[in-house]
Amino acid sequence: MAVRIGTFNTENLFRRPSVFRLSDATERKEVLDDFDTLVALLDKKTYTDGDKQKISELILKHRAYSSDPENPPLIYVNQNRPGRKSGLFDTPPPGTEPTELPIRAGGRAEWAGWAELGQDDLDMAAVSNTGRVVREVNAEVLLTPEVEDRLTLDRFNEQVLGLGWQPYPVDLLIDGNDPRGIDIGILSRFPVTSVRPHLFDPDPEDPTKHLFSRDCPEYEIQLDQESLVVLGNHLKSKFNDDPELRLHQAERVAEIYRAALERTPNVVVAGDLNDTPNSKPVETLLDAGLRDVMSHPSYQGDDLGTHGTCKQQRDKLDYIMLSPALWEKVQHVGLETRGIFAHSNHFNTVRTKIDEASDHAALYVDVAM
Repeated sequence: MAVRIGTFNTENLFRRPSVFRLSDATERKEVLDDFDTLVALLDKKTYTDGDKQKISELILKHRAYSSDPENPPLIYVNQNRPGRKSGLFDTPPPGTEPTELPIRAGGRAEWAGWAELGQDDLDMAAVSNTGRVVREVNAEVLLTPEVEDRLTLDRFNEQVLGLGWQPYPVDLLIDGNDPRGIDIGILSRFPVTSVRPHLFDPDPEDPTKHLFSRDCPEYEIQLDQESLVVLGNHLKSKFNDDPELRLHQAERVAEIYRAALERTPNVVVAGDLNDTPNSKPVETLLDAGLRDVMSHPSYQGDDLGTHGTCKQQRDKLDYIMLSPALWEKVQHVGLETRGIFAHSNHFNTVRTKIDEASDHAALYVDVAM
């Protein structure tokens, strides 16, 4: 029996923060830096007069008080106020743009709520193209980094893949650590018998923090008489880069991989590693005995990468790595790039970057089980 295992950073199966729609990179960075500053200030135990002034300035600058659905802000302060005294500030009347905004709370414990990035609705053209990629790959087991939550994955499975196609009997996802809701799901035509999250693994540099930016879920799948373990990954991105954190994450993935081998010889490490083949995190996993399927002789594609144009090795961010037992059973390796607008060969339904399926290709491997 041949089993196709794939990974596809779906990217469009969650509501992306509106700031990422800005075409100017400098403008995007300014908004994100302001957001980080605002969150840090709001989390302080006590607000000084200077803190209050800065908080007010940032809220006014980004209209973070506005709930106007026709012109939503890029940053929004969501106040949950059962009573007047529990608010951070008095919300201005709709349609007004105040020049002053006094901060009433004296510290984090004196108000209920949080700051969040404004989000766009799902683009249905992009979601349809995402479904087209999944149908073309037609994997029995497909890892799906960058999904908002299980209900989103389930709706995609039933309402998009289910249109003229057989949806997957299993769609699973456990919410991870990413505050934007970027999680790692899985679609499977075989039973998933167990899921082991690693949400609470501590960061070796600071044990009070979680190691994984999202998670490293272990999905155990029953394939007739054999079991398969898929370790799903989405390591720390290079945005506001932290190479040491990504390396520590890879080192922990290697440990989880070795422990999984004690239960079954059939172990896969897959997902978006956010690093190139010659990087320390990737080398750490290869040193653990894993093999990258794009280095297998059965991969005959011209593309060296999995992201953007896919033409250079620096474009390679997505991986399927196999244990030795699975490596010996590889029959075919493929890369589906036609959902990417930047790729020279894309679907005719991918007309702009906005409606592309993802800026990642779907990588897959056929294994004889």
